[in-house]
Amino acid sequence: MISQRLRRAFAGPTAQTGPVEAVWNGVVIARSDSTVVVEGNHYFPPEAINRDFFEQNGKHTVCPWKGRASYYDVVVGADRNAAAAWYYPHPSPTAARIKNHVAFWGGVDVRSVPGA
Repeated sequence: MISQRLRRAFAGPTAQTGPVEAVWNGVVIARSDSTVVVEGNHYFPPEAINRDFFEQNGKHTVCPWKGRASYYDVVVGADRNAAAAWYYPHPSPTAARIKNHVAFWGGVDVRSVPGA
């Protein structure tokens, strides 16, 4: 049986009302019209991130219901934001919607696209 928490996390439409972008150090590192919102985080489809600004990080964490997360460092110019992006390459069946989708923290500003 799916817990109430899981039902809330995946219930209903996303909170997105238009294009969303992720910005760090003044640079748009991801942009999408179709993020998946889980627990208040926008998960960007893998094709929506600009891979020029991402480097694999060896960090991993485990979420009891999503599975094992992997991390990217976000790199803009000479500045590195270690483990500022995470994704689930092999999520649990409950979290299959966010497979390989990327979410952000650590000062990355995720916002609606101005004027869109």
